[in-house]
Amino acid sequence: MGETRPAVRCDSSDAQGGSIGASRPGVFVISGPTAVGKGTVCNRLKVLYPEIFVSVSATTRPPRPGELDGVAYWFVTNDEFDRMIADDGLLEWAIVHGAHRYGTPRRPVEEAVAAGRTVILEIDLQGARQVRTTCPQATHIFLAPPSWDELVRRLQARGTETSEQQERRLRTAARELEATSEFDEIVVNGELDPTVHKLVELMRL
Repeated sequence: MGETRPAVRCDSSDAQGGSIGASRPGVFVISGPTAVGKGTVCNRLKVLYPEIFVSVSATTRPPRPGELDGVAYWFVTNDEFDRMIADDGLLEWAIVHGAHRYGTPRRPVEEAVAAGRTVILEIDLQGARQVRTTCPQATHIFLAPPSWDELVRRLQARGTETSEQQERRLRTAARELEATSEFDEIVVNGELDPTVHKLVELMRL
């Protein structure tokens, strides 16, 4: 499990002098099970709205083919991750799928919030629970698959995990789908464009 860290400054004032967490722009947590399309959706939002800030997580897992350091994730060693924890450099962190650690670097998020930018945190359920404590103003959005069978199909089609890894990820996904009531909004990711349009509406971009 991840550990709760000190709160990020979600109460910084925007250009109009209001609370970042209470009015646009704001902090938005996007969570959902493996292979639901979180990364694809966030990447499309970045293209459409380059002024928003989408946090890049640090992870101890090795990169998949085509993933670039600092773009998909910050790929770090276990020792480097330990130092980030010791230095209070992570807003949240957790062991995901019982294997590798993931965490959100704190400073870039705080700087984006202080600058009045809309902030998106693409994190797992454990991290979302921590952020609900450390940043209570954040809006939590759960990205759900159209069906369980479609989620399995997407994971298998990705072809980046072994059968054992897929089974582990699907066990985690089942637990995450049972926690949708913890979220402020649920968006079903069937087709990319309607999903992005719904998120744009929710975030008032």
